[in-house]
Amino acid sequence: MTEPIAPTDLDLRLLRYFVGLAEHRTFTRAAEALKITQPYLSRQILRLEKQVGARLLDRTPHGSRLTPAGEVLLPRAKALLRTTARTIALTRAAAEPVRITVGYSTSVIVTPAVRELRRRHPDAEVETVHLGYDDVRPALLDHRADAVVTRLPLRTAQLHVTVLYEEPRVLVVSSDHRLAGRDSVCLADFADEPLIGASDPARDAFWRIDPRPDGSRAPDAPPVADLEDKLELIASGRAVAIVPALDGMSRPYLTAVPLRDVEPSHVVLAVRAEDRSRLVAAFRTLAQSFLTGPVPESTSVAS
Repeated sequence: MTEPIAPTDLDLRLLRYFVGLAEHRTFTRAAEALKITQPYLSRQILRLEKQVGARLLDRTPHGSRLTPAGEVLLPRAKALLRTTARTIALTRAAAEPVRITVGYSTSVIVTPAVRELRRRHPDAEVETVHLGYDDVRPALLDHRADAVVTRLPLRTAQLHVTVLYEEPRVLVVSSDHRLAGRDSVCLADFADEPLIGASDPARDAFWRIDPRPDGSRAPDAPPVADLEDKLELIASGRAVAIVPALDGMSRPYLTAVPLRDVEPSHVVLAVRAEDRSRLVAAFRTLAQSFLTGPVPESTSVAS
């Protein structure tokens, strides 16, 4: 190995190639994912090894294996690339804002605030993106979204969260369920009913009210991930679900019954705590003015 050069001369592009190879395990798959040729990738990894002064990978019959030096470098390389991406994003945001991506979760309407933002900032590029609940925080921290309107619970570390409004929660059951048609129900009315849960533990606890106020646990429904499978499970009478009052679950063979004595859900705006973009600040102000309550399905429109 040649004498390592000064750390300030480390090429971030080489680190990206190294991380890609470490994740894909083989030069062939890594080169394809990075959209470069395999020989070129091999040369760049050799360049990186010369720069850091250590062998980072061993070739094996089954692909590439990190050396002890490579194991040390990998998490630090990932952290450095993330820091670089955040630094660039913050620097751009500090300049005159030209672009913002607004995310939203299922059945949450952002249209009024987005339209007003476009009207007030006609030169800005305002995009919207639908996000699954599990992807809200990663999308913000990875800068795929700059502001997201979603529902609690949500891990708020590194985020700034503003409550916009409350939504009552309802129980969704099959249309021929014994509770269908009731004016309202309480937890005791369906204490033994299997409840569909969520993949995230905090959301699962909130939406299944688990544990219950008396310490009992909510019965588990058969595990399903796809929304249509969940709806079919409820329609067949094999499970029930607690959802926001206007979450789009109005389907044939399903009915919603209001829940009493249960705290409402909260719709919030989440942004990165470190974000100083004037467009993000403008959208926060508009969200607080225009997104003040759930929008009935008959009046909702796509953003």
